Amino acid sequence: MKVLLLENVQGLGKKGEIVEVKDGYGQNFLIAKNKAARATNEVINKYKAQQKKAEEQAALEIAQMQQMKKNIESIHLTLHKKVGANDTLFGSITKEEIAQVLKEHKIELDKKHIEIAHAIKHIGAFDVQIKLGHGINATLKLTIEPLKEA
Repeated sequence: MKVLLLENVQGLGKKGEIVEVKDGYGQNFLIAKNKAARATNEVINKYKAQQKKAEEQAALEIAQMQQMKKNIESIHLTLHKKVGANDTLFGSITKEEIAQVLKEHKIELDKKHIEIAHAIKHIGAFDVQIKLGHGINATLKLTIEPLKEA
């Protein structure tokens, strides 16, 4: 019996491969547990169409993320915060604050994608890493300046 593997099966093959197995193993284990489907032309064509659609979707997402990376790297954010002695901030800059300021620049980003290497607790210039997905990372230029009180 020929089957199309729907997931990796140890000792048999990887997802998407067509393999020859004994009838009992194929019917009673692989097909019953949705690890494989009988390899008919219809099933194979459907699988190939799904793979092509998934690749097109991934290519579209990558293009959108590349554009978002350009937008993020073209921005230079400046935050004004209350400062205490030795140019240290009261508190620290959070991922939520950065996400909120990016939202004002029309960039919707979840705070989980923002990575701050070390807590930002003093004034100065910082590079903040933003992981967009698909291996695409952007670097945001962030400057913290003291709040000018009137």
